Amino acid sequence: MAILEPTNLLLLACALIYGLIGERHEAWILLGFVAAICLLDAWQQRRSQRALAELARLSSPRARVVRGGVDLELPPDQVQLGDLLRLEEGDRVGADAQLQEGVGLWLDTSLLTGESLPVEVSQRGQLIHAGSLVASGRGLAEVVAVGETTELGRLGRSLASITPPPTRLQRHTRRLTARLTVLALALCAALAVVQGGLSGDWSTALLAALALALAVLPNEIPVVLALFLALGALRLARIGVLARWPAAVESLGSATVLAVDKTGTLTENRMAVQQLLSWPQAALWQAGEPLEEPWHRLLELALLASRHDPVDAMEQAIERLAQAELRHSEHLHPDWPLLREYPLSPDLLVFSQLWCDAGGQWQIAAKGAPEAIAQLCHLSPERSAALLQAAEGLAAQGLRVLAVASGLDGAPRHPELAPCGDGPPATDEGPPEAVHDYLFKPIGLIGLADPLRDDVPAAIALASGAGIRVVMITGDAPQTARAIADQAGLPAGAVLTGAELRAMEAGGCTDLRDLSVFARVLPQQKLQIVRALQAAGEVVAMTGDGVNDAPALKAADIGVAMGKRGTAVARESADLVLLGDDFGSLVQAIALGRRIEANLHRALGYTLAIHLPIAAVSLLPLLVRGQPLLLLPVHIALLHLVIDPACTVIFEAMPARAGLMRQPPRPPDAPLFGPTTWHRALLQGGVMTALALAIAGWPDLSAIDRRTLLFTLLLLGGGVLVWVNGESRSQISQLGGVIGLGLWLLLQVIPGLNALLLLRPLPGLIPWVLLVTVGILLLSSRFSSSGRSDQPLIT
Repeated sequence: MAILEPTNLLLLACALIYGLIGERHEAWILLGFVAAICLLDAWQQRRSQRALAELARLSSPRARVVRGGVDLELPPDQVQLGDLLRLEEGDRVGADAQLQEGVGLWLDTSLLTGESLPVEVSQRGQLIHAGSLVASGRGLAEVVAVGETTELGRLGRSLASITPPPTRLQRHTRRLTARLTVLALALCAALAVVQGGLSGDWSTALLAALALALAVLPNEIPVVLALFLALGALRLARIGVLARWPAAVESLGSATVLAVDKTGTLTENRMAVQQLLSWPQAALWQAGEPLEEPWHRLLELALLASRHDPVDAMEQAIERLAQAELRHSEHLHPDWPLLREYPLSPDLLVFSQLWCDAGGQWQIAAKGAPEAIAQLCHLSPERSAALLQAAEGLAAQGLRVLAVASGLDGAPRHPELAPCGDGPPATDEGPPEAVHDYLFKPIGLIGLADPLRDDVPAAIALASGAGIRVVMITGDAPQTARAIADQAGLPAGAVLTGAELRAMEAGGCTDLRDLSVFARVLPQQKLQIVRALQAAGEVVAMTGDGVNDAPALKAADIGVAMGKRGTAVARESADLVLLGDDFGSLVQAIALGRRIEANLHRALGYTLAIHLPIAAVSLLPLLVRGQPLLLLPVHIALLHLVIDPACTVIFEAMPARAGLMRQPPRPPDAPLFGPTTWHRALLQGGVMTALALAIAGWPDLSAIDRRTLLFTLLLLGGGVLVWVNGESRSQISQLGGVIGLGLWLLLQVIPGLNALLLLRPLPGLIPWVLLVTVGILLLSSRFSSSGRSDQPLIT
């Protein structure tokens, strides 16, 4: 509750003392200020809560359902009984459901059962619990329970209950706040004892002590941090980057390496078949030409080696072309039942499917990396080299190349493996376990193009200018990867393949400092890349979208999941989610993260600078015998009405300084207050303190005149400090400068308010002379510190 904040408790204590000694007007004024500060705090907390609620809404998982024959994507709370859940690899099951059909469906049920290994779900009617994760395969399941009626709901467990540990900034601010609080309490007790013992007026001594505590206590720091991170996360969401918790915002400014997928991140994920090359005839078809019979068989086999209703962009491109060109031919087989899938493996980058044709014969089709297809077909070295040379010719054009193979007619097994000679085994034996058991022959090559996003070269140039190295990771061939990297503007250099990466790890050497392009990389190898980069001292932001990417996303300093094509487990493992899956928004997020952190340091520096003169004047009764208490608790409370909005509203909304994206990344272990922040805050606070002490010790002025001048200085100077620390031409900075002036003008126009605050009106020119003097001195201090920087610009 805002009323329990230390500042408010101190003001309530002051109001109580005023009431006990008969100063009822002062007591009521303080109570009014407490109410105003509580309302301001409540408004700030509401802004934070609304920002967090919006983030929670954006980050909630989505369920893909079929309702009334229509495909829908809904939040789990809108799933209804009777809906059909579509289950794909990486999905988090959103409701309890009964399986209707499934292909190779394995579920990770560890959230409910603690069982670490996935379990197979194959029986029709088998119950699938909400919260389970689809580890592999796909299926359809009818919803039988939703919300709190599910098993997960009854157990009351939810991933949303995960609380991340305190972040670097939170640890630093807590440490600083704790130290200043101890200092404030010690000075408060010393002042109360000394002042009370010397004067015998213990009520006045307690008021002086409480005023000192109000002056020193850094009440704004935790509020500033919480609000900046919450609103910063909401600003990220508006540019298409979802921070799964607000503290993830602070990590962005420290990233030194962006390790990104090519497909869908650097490219548009809009695959289209550009070329078909039949084999061994080597007849070439290019997009836009009529598709004649020599290429029909190649396209037919490619479609048979693709999943039905595919989500992979390459398989979608193959299906589009097949439906357009083969629709009225005998090369489409919607009536063939699927007998078995043979998925990709680390040892064989080939996906195969076994079908049963209309005559009851087995037919098997495979597609994958050209070198893997050559291995699967057991080609001779000469024939393998010819096939790979043709694939390299397509890859050099920037095309992603797949090779297609067909099992021999009837899908015979190798003679040494078939129990009854050539041909398929008896039907009761079932298909063999390994795809290598079949005999294959190559059919041809498919070249697919995925155009580079228009904004990628500029975004990479911006990242490079900010001292951030971009690393591209892809499953494509090295030639394709190098061609795309050149188009994107990545540095020239060697391409490291997944096989070479394995060899380097086996040899104990994983120095990746000079590499920017990785090809033929398996998802599991991303973890190895992350750890190698971190071992070299890099702060790594890693993108990923699949189930196998989750370990790398968790290990990375900043895990970034894809919002459109990313799986639920990838999103749950990540710190950030790219809602549009594009690289440009990630670089924008880093720029915004740097702006948020820079503005946070502005706000904290301002807090330190404005508290210095208040604390110095409040200490005078302890240090100078006979010095009256000039700043009363009511004055400090009124000053908080300038300080709090300046910190939490004005600085948060300030635009980024020029050159922010030409500085190197901020070291992750950098202190909360860097040298520049300390220098600027102490210089500006020192100027204000010198003026305040000069006024407080002016011999020819009465106490009320000194109090009035001092309060006017702090009120007007606080506004000038906001303007000086912002961008002078920014309207938001100018608004901050007007806050103090506006409050001072209110004091002048409301009758009796000066007297109520133990102040008196000043002659007409004095406040303006004071304002100009403060402005000139603070501007001078700004220019004297403008050449200092925590980090040098990159040239």
